[in-house]
Amino acid sequence: MSESFDRLVRLRELVKLLSISRANVYRLMKIGKFPQSIKLTERTVVWRLSELEAWIKERSTGHKTSK
Repeated sequence: MSESFDRLVRLRELVKLLSISRANVYRLMKIGKFPQSIKLTERTVVWRLSELEAWIKERSTGHKTSK
């Protein structure tokens, strides 16, 4: 069985990776504009890295750099 494993990212790493606040992450999730979290345990919440990468790519399309 060869399934690919999607890396899981905890909130602390996500905040550093995206340079946004915890509050902003949860606000965007609430309005449906951010990937939903996965609750592993009572105190552990994670996101799939592939979903975060897709979210970043989606937001960056349409933003063109000037030359």
